[in-house]
Amino acid sequence: MLSYLVQRLFLMLVTLFGISLVIFALLRIVPGNIVDVLFDAAGFVDPAEKIKIEKDLGLDQPIVVQYATWIGGLLRGDLGFSYVSEKPALAEILPRIPITARLAGLALLFAVSLGVPLGVVSAVKQNTRLDYFLRVVSLAGLSLPAFWLGLLILMASVALFGTIPIYNAAPKSMWDSFVMYAVPAAAVGLRSSALIMRLTRSSMLEVLRQDYIRTARSKGASERSINYSHALKNAILPIVTIIGVEAAFLIGGLIVTETVFNIPGVARFLVEAIRWRDYPIVQNLVMFIAVVVVVVNFVVDLLYAALDPRIKLGA
Repeated sequence: MLSYLVQRLFLMLVTLFGISLVIFALLRIVPGNIVDVLFDAAGFVDPAEKIKIEKDLGLDQPIVVQYATWIGGLLRGDLGFSYVSEKPALAEILPRIPITARLAGLALLFAVSLGVPLGVVSAVKQNTRLDYFLRVVSLAGLSLPAFWLGLLILMASVALFGTIPIYNAAPKSMWDSFVMYAVPAAAVGLRSSALIMRLTRSSMLEVLRQDYIRTARSKGASERSINYSHALKNAILPIVTIIGVEAAFLIGGLIVTETVFNIPGVARFLVEAIRWRDYPIVQNLVMFIAVVVVVVNFVVDLLYAALDPRIKLGA
């Protein structure tokens, strides 16, 4: 087990190093930089002034030096300064992380609490009217884009209540936070819940056909015990995998939802930083998302061993 943890941690570091190289290289391949954007917006044409700004921002240095400066600062907790606001990148990013984390956490809670029970019910009631209905609902959930559903919710709210459920101020209490994030979380969590429900159904059906399930029935075990103590327990691994994937996706995949509901989170800020070629912000935000994805995958691997003792990790 210890050797497995060491191997996984080493692999995580190598993966993050490779991702940092890709992020840094792709940003430099994109035509134009912050200086070009500023000069195009202001209409400046003085080459000497442009060269001076590039030097002040360190963009005149070799690519290797720029990368080493960024990584060195990242390891020290110094993320540099935003080219646009001229504030520390850490000060710009940190306040937005809890906002996106709350939205993503609530969306994942909605998806799991809805998707797993309905998937179990659909599998247990296979080929009944209820199963057909739930399958149609799950297909509809997978087919509805989050941004379109969000716009429908906004229009329905205006028509019915005369108000728009968008972010207009920081919530002062846990209840206010729940109310503010509930609608966008439901909008983005619907697709995840539909995906989790379909995977839960297929995984449960596969387990319910196993010999030990028939043996449990022949011994007189109750349907509740069979479905939850035997079937669901052994069908949980694929479900945990997809929940981990969705958790990682929600951190960086809320761009449209945060834009529609005017939520000042990480994903929306990332789009704005890309538009302005704000390298320190983009690099650090994408690295943050990459770290979340890698850590979630690591946690999922550890959960495998905890949920299924038959899995042996390492040697």
